Amino acid sequence: MPDRKAIHRAISLIGMPGSGKSTVGVLLAKRLGLDFVDTDLLIQSRENATLPEIIARTDHQYLRDLEERVLLEMPINTTSVISTGGSVVYSPLVMERLAAQTTVVYLQAQFATVEYRISLAPDRGIASPGNHTLADVYAERVPLYEQYAHIIIDVDEDAPESIAGHIIANLDAISG
Repeated sequence: MPDRKAIHRAISLIGMPGSGKSTVGVLLAKRLGLDFVDTDLLIQSRENATLPEIIARTDHQYLRDLEERVLLEMPINTTSVISTGGSVVYSPLVMERLAAQTTVVYLQAQFATVEYRISLAPDRGIASPGNHTLADVYAERVPLYEQYAHIIIDVDEDAPESIAGHIIANLDAISG
């Protein structure tokens, strides 16, 4: 197990809905002895509503703006794993902050994986224009995830515990 002291920065997880940011984030935080922060939960707590409820009563742009405000205002603790919302990459201000203060890990899932996992939770809130298909959102976001990532981890085949292990191995490689 890596020494917690070897982790000098917080870890931010980015990726499409269904890529496992929350699930892997909890496991990663547990294995490293770090705190876990889910920004979707921070947003929901602030609005006293779920993400789909927020989108239904406002629109996708309101949710993106809210996400930006929450992520710019929240403290970034060096002993944290941060699971971000899938649309966080639309905010250059947030991504510049995360890139400067955290190690950004992109949980890369192929479109078929994302499509299948989202079908298991169809009430998931995705901040995108109503005329965008999931394929449109995927095509738009993937280059942004790749642009901001310090580490890219494929999540299509492995179990969440293995994915957490791959992240730790990559963190060790870049900090060692």
